[in-house]
Order: sequence, then structure tokens, then C-alpha cells
Amino acid sequence: MRKRVVAGNWKMNTNIEEGLLLVKEIDHLVKDLSQETGVIIAPPFTHLATISSLLKSENSRILLAAQNCADHQSGAYTGEVSPNTLAEIGCKYVIIGHSERREYYSETNDLLLRKIELVLKANMSPIYCIGERLEERESNRHFDVVSSQIKEVLYNLSEEELEKVIIAYEPVWAIGTGKTASSDQAEEMHEFIRGIVADKFPSCADNISILYGGSCKPSNAQELFARKNVDGGLIGGASLSAVDFVAIIKSF
Repeated sequence: MRKRVVAGNWKMNTNIEEGLLLVKEIDHLVKDLSQETGVIIAPPFTHLATISSLLKSENSRILLAAQNCADHQSGAYTGEVSPNTLAEIGCKYVIIGHSERREYYSETNDLLLRKIELVLKANMSPIYCIGERLEERESNRHFDVVSSQIKEVLYNLSEEELEKVIIAYEPVWAIGTGKTASSDQAEEMHEFIRGIVADKFPSCADNISILYGGSCKPSNAQELFARKNVDGGLIGGASLSAVDFVAIIKSF
């Protein structure tokens, strides 16, 4: 059975004090909720160690993710953060290939594959982001784009490795724009993604969680999550409000 997951990507928002207050509020609000839905937060790098200690002390159900990692485990790579270090801090997940990393930092599929392999070696799970830009959808290339992002990266993994991966579909044209893919558009793409995975890994496709990541908020989460192939969300702006984030978690 596929795992339902709601992950909050805080991006470059909050200072450490604000982050601690936010996670405490989220933790309080999810304590009595069903354990069937996995709850993940991805604060900035600067917050990870402090928040990890808090989550351990509170015996929280919330799991910690990093927003990115280096494509090397160690060495002379100034400013980078090793996957091994993230695992030592207490991270269980790493977001890989977010559209902002692809666009602003020119991250390629080859680079993202190296990161995923190192994340897996460090006993963490990648949240692998894929999705098309507006011009790619308008030119009817969105399926080709998403297919190549899967085949050039995930097809290089073993079945055992793929079982540890979460996929997040991000229609790039719907991130931070106020636009949202309709539930029909989301379901169509999620079904397509599952089919591409099945072509290479037929025994894994039904079990892999595929999250929707494009301006998901309390007002549309229930409709999106009701679709057969949408297993949760990678939440951006709405994850910075504990009330909104938990309302999305409750949308299943």
C-alpha cells in the first residue's frame, strides 16, 4: 500500500527562532491525527540540527528533510553540504531536483542522479522533483519532459533503491504563481508518471508515492488528494503556516 505523505518545503524562509516556533505548533497540531499520513518538514540548512534535537526531545512523528545536498560526500567543495552530514544530523529525506534548483542553478539530470545515489548510500530517501515549464506544456511537450526526467535518472536505480524514492510532480508554471493544475491535470500526469515507472519497474510502480507540488493549499488539497494517483503534496508557501499546513494534512 502506498504511503500518504505531506512534506513542507520552507525554502529560504524563517530564522531559527521562527522555525522552532513553527515546528512546535505543527507538532502540537498533528499529535492527535491519524498516523497513516507521513509528515515531513524541510527547513533551511541553518535550522536542521536545532530542529532535529527538538523533534527527538518531543518524540515527534514529524520527519526531517534537507532541501538539497552536495553531489560529493566530502572534499574541497566550499559551501556545499555532505549527504553524510545531513544523515548524522537526523535527516531522513533530501529534496532533489526542485524546479528552482534546476532553473536557477542549472542542475542537470546527470547531477541529480549523483545526488540521489549519495542520498541513498547515506540511508536517506530522496524526494525527487520533476515537472514541466509553462512553455513546455503549451507546446504539448510536458509528457516528453517528465518522461526524460524519470528515465535519465530513476531508470539508473535498482528496484531496491527505487523503493526508497518519493516522486514529487511540480508543474513549474503553478509554483508561486497562484495558478494550480486542475485535479484532472494532476491525476493525468501522476498516472502517466506511474506508467513510466512501471515500464522499467513493474513491481514498484503501484507502491511508489507521487506527491503533487504546485500551489497546493487548504482550499484545493482535498480535491487533489482524492485522485487515485495523487499520494500527497510537496507544500511550499502554505507550509509556513502551521494551521494551513495541518489543514492540508487533514485533507485525506
